[in-house]
Amino acid sequence: MDCLFCKIISGEIPCKKIYEDDEFFVFLDLNQQSEGHALIVPKEHVADYKELSDEKVKKILKLAEKISEKLMDILGKTGVSFLFNYGTNQEIKHFHLHIMPNFLKENGTKSIDEVYDILKGKF
Repeated sequence: MDCLFCKIISGEIPCKKIYEDDEFFVFLDLNQQSEGHALIVPKEHVADYKELSDEKVKKILKLAEKISEKLMDILGKTGVSFLFNYGTNQEIKHFHLHIMPNFLKENGTKSIDEVYDILKGKF
């Protein structure tokens, strides 16, 4: 499969992974829109949200709650935005949920490497 996220999950392409379990992979977005901007990606290739089962949606939202609370706590942020795209707005055709701490208040000053150094090993 020629999917960027499938290649990241398999280890073929390196990333700044902050969390992984049997079903999901979470890593920092290379194009940080805010400090700690992360993506939750199902390990199973699912093109978009319409292919997700209700059970999978519940698990993603529960994980998003866990990850966002930890990101805000570790990075000292006070809010978070969640985003997923669909159709022509979805650049990579593998469902992913963006978690963006303090997205509406600041874009941050730390680089992705600095943020990753703060976060690694804490999830």
